[in-house]
Amino acid sequence: MPNSSASEDYLKAIFYLSHDGGRVSTTTLARQLGVSKPSVTSMLKRLAEKGLVDYVPGQGGALTEGGRLATMRVVRRHRLLETFLVEVLHLDWSEVHAEAEVLEHHLSARMVDAIDRLLGHPSEDPHGHPIPDGHGRLRTRDLVPLGHLAAGERGTVREVRTAEKGRLQRWKELGLVPGAPVAMKAKQDLEDVMHVRVGDRELATGTEGVDGVFVERAEDPWATRS
Repeated sequence: MPNSSASEDYLKAIFYLSHDGGRVSTTTLARQLGVSKPSVTSMLKRLAEKGLVDYVPGQGGALTEGGRLATMRVVRRHRLLETFLVEVLHLDWSEVHAEAEVLEHHLSARMVDAIDRLLGHPSEDPHGHPIPDGHGRLRTRDLVPLGHLAAGERGTVREVRTAEKGRLQRWKELGLVPGAPVAMKAKQDLEDVMHVRVGDRELATGTEGVDGVFVERAEDPWATRS
């Protein structure tokens, strides 16, 4: 495979940017990876030759089944590494993404399995993202952005989707971490202000302040209004 680290970064980018396995344009990939469009085109052609990407000129690329499995191996390494860095080395959850980005390209399958055993086969990383199993299977959940809850609805924080250190630090201070119970107390949509109870404290914020916090709605939210 061409330049393993670079190819893995491309595969991950396509995975994260695509919706339901859809195609990602060269422009979108170039912006995400900080490279030129000709560089993206060249790499997509090489990945297509390896059977990892279905590339159509002018339309971009989509992961093949082989590409999806290869991507799941990278995602598994990354999320296990983040968990290891937090639980074993006691780094803050706001610091581990960048470290895992570097290390993920240099672990053997044997080392990945050893870390998995040491951690007790975790199902989620510190940010709540499901960890693919050794067969490339990734658990899916029905999650919505916190800001999409209606007034009176309750839920549980399940994932935080950002690599920004400052946002992660702030959310941790506010208690917006996986497993935290939340309730939308009130919303003023025109003013973009929402009042959210997080655990036993109340937070007033706008949509941008919680952009990236994803929750699982309570099964019967309207029955639990307060």
